[in-house]
Parts: sequence; structure tokens; C-alpha cells
Amino acid sequence: MDEPTLKLKNAPIVEAVLNIECDMPPVQDIAMISVSAREAFLPQYPQFRPMLVMEHRIEAKPETPPELSLKNSLQGFQFLQDDGKQLVQMRSQGFSFNRLAPYSSLDDYLGEMERAWSVFIKIASPVQVRMVQLRFINRILLPMSGGKLQVDDYLKICPQLPDEEKLGFLGFLNQYVAFEKDTGNQINIVLAAQPVENEKLPIIFDITASRQLVTEPKNWPKILDAIKSLRRLKNLVFRNTLTERCIKLFQN
Repeated sequence: MDEPTLKLKNAPIVEAVLNIECDMPPVQDIAMISVSAREAFLPQYPQFRPMLVMEHRIEAKPETPPELSLKNSLQGFQFLQDDGKQLVQMRSQGFSFNRLAPYSSLDDYLGEMERAWSVFIKIASPVQVRMVQLRFINRILLPMSGGKLQVDDYLKICPQLPDEEKLGFLGFLNQYVAFEKDTGNQINIVLAAQPVENEKLPIIFDITASRQLVTEPKNWPKILDAIKSLRRLKNLVFRNTLTERCIKLFQN
């Protein structure tokens, strides 16, 4: 059962991503479906952008200098709305839906996720779904006083210095990987500090929840159940990482 949604007036989410990883047809050339993909997605997502990966290859033979070759390979396509705040990705390994700030609620985007997914499976013909993943990237500005900050006033899980009197934070990076015993869902949590801005310390709070899921691509109800389970886990991690004082920052 889903927990009650945490209503935030100014949610710190800068990007939310749904990834659905798939087994694709073995002989499929993603370049060959670019025309049909553009025709299907461009009415709602007018901007088109190919995704290229540069491959480096070094060949070394005895008594000869190494030879370096570069090759660009097409990995998929991005289709963006005019304002760049929402996009759909067709990838060689699956499908992604990205929503940038301003972000309201996952419920507001589920209908478009389902519609875009149905377009993807019609064009790309994935064989089966392998994994569903939800990622939420938050950027939280913690207020400082006189250049100082008591991090545990805002974070329940936070780094500790070996000597709080003699040392002061310039930055930190914490990562935790865990699984949920009841569901098997996995969670990856990253907390990282950025350079101070206007007497505030920016914290990146990156939460990625994933589930291994083998199902037919057309079985959206099963995919949706996984999405909702991952959202519940994400909400649990969010609530249990931030203090009430921190959450109040998003209510103003």
C-alpha cells in the first residue's frame, strides 16, 4: 500500500526519470526506426536529438606505434518539448521518460508515461522488460550562518568529521546501496555537497530505486505496480533521510 503523498509547495526535485530496460530484437538497427519514431513523437515533442557514443580503440602491434581509432555509434534518440522540461528517450537498451523542474507529482505524468511507452513498444518492438527504475535528483539549499552549518540539523544521515573543533567541511560524498527485504527493490542513495552559494550549501540528494522485472512489454499494469512500489520506497528514503527542519524548507 502506498504511503500518503508528501505534499511540498516547492519540491527540491530538479529531475525525475523513469527508465524501463528491455531485451530488444537481436537484428534491430535503431537507425532504421528513426523516421517512424520521429513521426510518432514529434507532435508532442517537437525537438529531436540523436544520442551518440564515441568509441575509442587502441591497437598495438609489436615494434609499431599504437594506432588510435574513433567511432561514433548511435545509441538512440531524444524527443523534447519546446521548453526542454520534458523528454522521451528511445534507447538501444530501452525507454526513458525525463521530467525536469518544475516537477509536480508522479501521478501527473503517469498517463503520458503510459502513452509514450505504448508508442515506443509499437515502433521498437522490445522482446521483454528486464528492469524498471525510478530516479529522483534533488538539490537542497541548506542555509548557513556566518559560514557555518550544523549538517545534522537537516540530514538524519550525514557525514561526521573526526574533529569537529579543528576541522570544517569543504565538501562530502556519501553513497549507500541497499535492498528492501519485503519487495526485493533496490535503492541507491547519493548525498553530495556542492560549493557554497550565497551563504547556502547546495546538497545533491540522488535517489534511484529499481526492480528486476521480467514481463511482456504490453503488460503496463504490472509495470505500473512496479513504478508505484518504487515510488513508495523513494518516499520512505526521502522522509527518513531529511529532518523536519529540512522538509520545512520546501513548504515556503
